[in-house]
Amino acid sequence: MDYIVCSKLATMFWLGNQGAVEFHIPFQTINNKQPSEIVIDLDPPSQKEFHLAIQAALVLKEVFDNLKLYSYVKTSGNKGLQIYLPLNETYSYAETRIFTSFIANFLETKYPKSFTTERLKKNRNNRLYIDFLQHGEGKTIIAPYSLRGNEDALMATPLHWSEVSDQLHPTQFPLEEGIKRVTDGIFPFHDFFTVKKKQPFKVVLDTIKEAYST
Repeated sequence: MDYIVCSKLATMFWLGNQGAVEFHIPFQTINNKQPSEIVIDLDPPSQKEFHLAIQAALVLKEVFDNLKLYSYVKTSGNKGLQIYLPLNETYSYAETRIFTSFIANFLETKYPKSFTTERLKKNRNNRLYIDFLQHGEGKTIIAPYSLRGNEDALMATPLHWSEVSDQLHPTQFPLEEGIKRVTDGIFPFHDFFTVKKKQPFKVVLDTIKEAYST
């Protein structure tokens, strides 16, 4: 299957001419079959429960900080948040699944009334869904700065961790606000590709593997 590589402005214009609004991208580049990042999708039942996404994100930030892992966060442009961990492209999807499942199970076990890994919506009981299965080969995630095809045309907006608080809500980031943030030089992911080179993911992954084997 052939995919469009949108690496030029002309291609972006062409896609826009086709009526493209949402841009979903894989977790790997065109040049390799290994993930170059991990993304954990925090999906509350609706925007009314967005506080659950904030809670989950802050818990994960503390966990990742304790593990010495660099992490980034953005709104999904809809009702949740998505956490990114850059990788140095030396891990398989099977290995990253070990990590994402461990993190999801940790959240679900520690906060069973708030978070779940249950796939069926009818069985989630108004809890936030930790979508760790979305990170896999052949799957995609909404791109940073992409608009969403919802009523408010909200943008999947990269955030500074300091912005993740009870005052945060996805409706704060329509197209106009997203453009203003870029114009004002607010680029929370600015060092993402630099951090990739020093992300200590192997140490964490090896520890989890050892824990599973005992």
